Amino acid sequence: MIQVKELTKRYGDHVAVDHLSFTVEKGEICGLLGPNGAGKSTTMNMMTGYISATEGTAEINGSDIFDEPRAARAKIGYLPEQPPVYPDMTPWEYLLFVAQLKGFAKPDRKDLVNQAMEQTGVVDVKNRLIKNLSKGYRQRVGLAGALLGSPEVLILDEPTVGLDPKQIIEIRELIRSLAQKHTIVLSSHILSEVAAVCDKVLILSHGKLVACDTPENLAQRAEGQNVLIVTAIGNETSVRSVLESVAGIRDIVFVPCEEKEAVTARIGYDTGLDLRAQISGALATAGYAVLRMQNEVLSLEDVFLELTGEEQKAEIPVEFSEGENLAQQSDEEGEKNHAGDL
Repeated sequence: MIQVKELTKRYGDHVAVDHLSFTVEKGEICGLLGPNGAGKSTTMNMMTGYISATEGTAEINGSDIFDEPRAARAKIGYLPEQPPVYPDMTPWEYLLFVAQLKGFAKPDRKDLVNQAMEQTGVVDVKNRLIKNLSKGYRQRVGLAGALLGSPEVLILDEPTVGLDPKQIIEIRELIRSLAQKHTIVLSSHILSEVAAVCDKVLILSHGKLVACDTPENLAQRAEGQNVLIVTAIGNETSVRSVLESVAGIRDIVFVPCEEKEAVTARIGYDTGLDLRAQISGALATAGYAVLRMQNEVLSLEDVFLELTGEEQKAEIPVEFSEGENLAQQSDEEGEKNHAGDL
């Protein structure tokens, strides 16, 4: 349904998207995941034809967005991060306006609007001014606009950003239900959201694709990277020497230790092994008493940090900070408020 090949966007010397290639099959929900400045919004805006690409192609069900923009855009429904709704209109008025912009015949518009409102659950508020609606309902109205005409592909940029937990759950459920009839690409900073909604995850870092897999496989990758935290009496040099003699250990990193005359090592070891007995036995034999030992399994967040080159786990809360790469801001500020002709 979607085929992206070597898609690249440069701003002077800065490469916002770097030779990105991927495919999305019909009916899949594909998540673009990455920190701010990773190139998610730029990728989406090239896929919708809102901005040009420096190199590469993006095809929507066989139509190239750059060579056949009208045909490709007719197959796309696009929801920017900030829904392009007019606050002094009602949802009914706004959606009729969008239907007109999309070129639907006048006799068909009311039925198309009613269908989109039913799908997104905004029928009960269709005659209220949009400015008086909650952010969750405004997001739904924007999504209804993207759904008008039942396009084959939905491209959703941060569809749950700024919503409260109840609204996030509602929008996630709505997105899952839409996948029965649409192929969906969505971007997010939020790992739990991508894991809960998406069939495939593309992780971007500095404009490059660093992983493409299912959430389940990424989770298995995390589970396969086991770490043992060991605190033992001794000094770093002597304890390291003992640990290096144990087969299966990949790496040893010493971290701050609160115990006097003791050290704490963070030990990475191979998948499928349990080295607690070997490590404690080797240290005891060498005369270094083990004070504490704890198995730590790396989380999906740790895998994300490894792939994106981030170093501090503290920088991955529920959501990343709002700051974007300055080289992208000039383009993306306009992109995220773009109603466009989709």
